[in-house]
Parts: sequence; structure tokens; C-alpha cells
Amino acid sequence: MKSTEAQSNGATYFKPTILHLGDDIRWNHDLYAELARKFNIIRTHSVGREAFKSALKDKTWGDFVAMYRPFWNTGGEMGNWDEELIALLPDSCRLFASAGAGFDWVNTRLLAERGIVYCNSAAACTESVADAALFLILSTYRLFSWSAQAAHSCDPVRFQDAMSNIAAVTHNPNGSVLGIVGLGRIGYRIAQKVRVFEMEVCYYDVAGLEERAKEVGAAWCASLEELLRRSDCVVLAAPFNGDVLLSDKEFACFKPCARLVNVARGKLVDENALVRALDEGKLSAAGLDVHASEPNVNQDLAARKNVMMLSHAAGASVESHVGFEKMGMENLLGWLERGEEGLV
Repeated sequence: MKSTEAQSNGATYFKPTILHLGDDIRWNHDLYAELARKFNIIRTHSVGREAFKSALKDKTWGDFVAMYRPFWNTGGEMGNWDEELIALLPDSCRLFASAGAGFDWVNTRLLAERGIVYCNSAAACTESVADAALFLILSTYRLFSWSAQAAHSCDPVRFQDAMSNIAAVTHNPNGSVLGIVGLGRIGYRIAQKVRVFEMEVCYYDVAGLEERAKEVGAAWCASLEELLRRSDCVVLAAPFNGDVLLSDKEFACFKPCARLVNVARGKLVDENALVRALDEGKLSAAGLDVHASEPNVNQDLAARKNVMMLSHAAGASVESHVGFEKMGMENLLGWLERGEEGLV
């Protein structure tokens, strides 16, 4: 294990090394100072995949025990963490503390086989994502996408069209059924917040989570199909495990003119099937924060006045970034003190 010598009260001890990926710390400077007291921190800054691989092969950074990526927008220039990349990590590495809520870009199973624990910072962006989900839910009922597009066009004809005709095809959400796929932190918070809309909530989650559901008054659905048939609006808040969740078969189960909101991962939805579902009236509207081929957006969906789109920004807030940065450091410090029991 690579380490550096340090002195404390006349005694010599060794600090383990961590690899800080990406940009400088922006907010939690006191906590970073504590991290620096207990670890030898090596910086990579921004480095592309080939350069990163070369440095790992050459042992440029030595036998570090952990990696820390505090921001989603930086420190990921090396691309997906697949077998090619993970195989080059030193045997000493035991922890990867990263920003963000998803893990579709990293092979967590392979990390586990190498004895490396992966920690994201999903809790830090829960509030922001849940708020964005409420915005998208309301948008699908009230077709704010149509109204917004018309206003932004600066075209008086389009403005008048939306103003005059939107009331005949939009609804209030109260009294309808919201189906949440995935009752994790974000799904749970959506269920709490959506009470203000006076909606009935049901959910489907492979983990069951009956006690958590009772706390928010959410009714359990035994299958995804049951939830789809029951819901007036479906919200995806589940992780992407490599499989498409909604395609033609599933869209056929939706109530006529139901709605879809996705604040999870774009690849959970077959976008061509979504287009067909909208064309055929199986869905009346959709709200999409995430997209299957980011940063490319499906042009057919983007052109529709009944589809509200965001740029994968549901979790994007200063508060989320502060939390990402903080949680990663808390995981590193907790792991140093108590092993896996110390992880946040």
C-alpha cells in the first residue's frame, strides 16, 4: 500500500493514498482539510481514457486505497468503468466514492469481485430530483410543454392557439392515481411531496418496502403490469440495470391517455415505443428529464407539444453539488475509521 509518512506528537505514522478525480473542491473546504490530514491525496484533474489507462499501467499514482470523484461533470473523462479499466486498478484499491445518483456507467459487480466498494451520493440530490418530478408530473397533466413552447416561439398565432385551446385537453392531478416505479430515496420523497396534489399513490418495487410504503400511504402493486394498469401517471425512479423497462408490451398495459414521467435513466424507456404510444393515444403526455442517447435527444419526441423535456438536470442544484462533495468525503473518512460500517 502506498502511503506517506507523517508526524503526530513525535510518533511516525503512514497516511494511505487516495486518488482525487477531476476538479478542485468548491464548498466543503474544512472537511477536505480533514481528509488531507488523514490521507495522502493525489490529483488526476482532467485526464482522458487512454492517458488514464497508461497512468494506471505505469503505476503513476502508486498503490492508492481509494478513489474520490466529487463532481458529476468532471473526473469522468475516462468514460465508462468497464472491465478494461477496472482490471488496471491496483490490488490495494478498496473504495470508489463518487458523486451522482446513478451507477449505469460503472460495472459495480466487477468492482465487488475485485473487493472494491462503490459508493454514490444519491441522497444528496434526492430533494432536487423529487422537486423536478413534481414539476414534470404537473406538466403532463396541464401540458405546460405546449404553453411554454408557444410562448418561447414569440409567434402570436401559436401563443393564441395555446391560450385558447389548452384548457379543453388538460386536467388537474388531484383525485388521480400516481404510480411510482422504485420506492427508494427519490421515489419515497416523491410520494411524500405529491400529497400536495391530493393524488392516490401506488408503487412497484422489487424490494417490497412495505414499511416505507405505509409511511407515505402508498399501495403496493405485485407487478409492474398491475401498476401500469392502475395508474393515471407513472413515474420512473428506479436504477438502470441494463434492461429496458418500458417498451411496446408495457405501453399496451397503460390506461388510455395516461402519462409517463422519467427522472431515472433514459435507457429504461424504448423511445421508439414511446413515440408509438403517444401516436396511438395510449399516452397523452410525457415528462422526460433523461434520454436514451444523451446528449442526443429524440427529435420526434422533442417536436411534440405534449412532451416536456429537461436536460438531465433534475438533480442539478447547488445543494446537490454541495452534498455530492460532502458525502464522498464522509464515506472516505468513515471507511478509514470503521471500514464498511463507516460508509454513509
